Amino acid sequence: MNNKQYFVHESSYVDDNVKIGEGTKIWHFSHIQEGANIGEKCTLGQNVNVGNNVRIGDFVKIQNNVSVYEGVILEDYVFCGPSMVFTNVLDPRCKYPQRGAGHYLKTLVKTGASIGANATVICGNTIGKHAFIGAGAVITKDVPDFALMVGVPAKRRGWVCECGEILPHFSDHITCPRCGLKYRKQKDLVEQIKVN
Repeated sequence: MNNKQYFVHESSYVDDNVKIGEGTKIWHFSHIQEGANIGEKCTLGQNVNVGNNVRIGDFVKIQNNVSVYEGVILEDYVFCGPSMVFTNVLDPRCKYPQRGAGHYLKTLVKTGASIGANATVICGNTIGKHAFIGAGAVITKDVPDFALMVGVPAKRRGWVCECGEILPHFSDHITCPRCGLKYRKQKDLVEQIKVN
């Protein structure tokens, strides 16, 4: 590892066989476990644990006190708020331990999604692109792209733009009032309209 390409605070531990991208910063009391792959220009706050074989994309921000367990994949530009929680086993029991990748359910957080402080993501689910998970929400099922999810268990309460603006109620097409990106809704899904 070449510490000139990225920063690791002296109080943190980085195991062998880890890849860390250029410009990434890992702050106090964090632990990056064997086989983890962290992209470029990421920021990992204080007391972050990245489990074995975890894949983290570029420009990801993980706030303080977050554990990204084996089985979790974070794509580019994902935001994990302070003390939010990932799980990787559905039915944990101390008497009947389930250790190793064969027991862990995959959780995928797609590009640009944000997960608020103290939210919990139950394993085996996918959070869609640019979705916004409110603080304290509990995700128990897949989340569509651009969905605004709040509550326990989390329910969709609206839609958000890629820029984070909550989109006003709309039936088929809308332009974001903040950034001008355009969206269309078909059935109960929203997609961005690409402009050439």
